[in-house]
Amino acid sequence: MTEKEEKNIKEQDQEKEEQENEELKVIVPEVTWTTMPAAEFAEQPKYLQVFTDFYIAKFNQRDLEIMNTYDVDSNMVDINIYLLDNIKFGHKDLVSHALQDHAQNFLNIVAEIAQKDDVTAENMTSYQDWDDWYEDRRNNISTSLS
Repeated sequence: MTEKEEKNIKEQDQEKEEQENEELKVIVPEVTWTTMPAAEFAEQPKYLQVFTDFYIAKFNQRDLEIMNTYDVDSNMVDINIYLLDNIKFGHKDLVSHALQDHAQNFLNIVAEIAQKDDVTAENMTSYQDWDDWYEDRRNNISTSLS
C-alpha cells in the first residue's frame, strides 16, 4: 500500500468516526430556574401565636398530659402528626407553619380551655401566662389513689 492510499484510508476513518460522533452527540438543554413564591401566612391573634409556641414547647418536652383533657375532637392528633412530620423545622418556623396549617385545631383547644376553666384567652398574651395556667392545672389534679 502506498503512502497516499494509507493517508486516504486514515482520512476516511476519521470522517467515519466524526460522523458517528456527530450521530451520538448529546445535546444538553439550557438550564432554566424556577423559584417558588414565598409562603404567605395569615395574621393570627397574639394569644394564638403564643399558645402555639407554648403547645409546641410542651410537645417537645413530652408534657401534654394536662392539655389532653381539653382535646374533645382529636385536634391534638392532627397537630401532633404535623409536628412529627415537620420536626426538622426550627422552633420559630415550626410555630408559624403549624399555626398556618392548624390554626383551627389550636383555636378549638383554646376555646375548650376558655370554656372549662373560665379563661379569657385574649388576655393570655405571654408564654408565662400559659405556663402559669398549665402549672395551676397540674397542681389541681387530684392525687388520691381511691
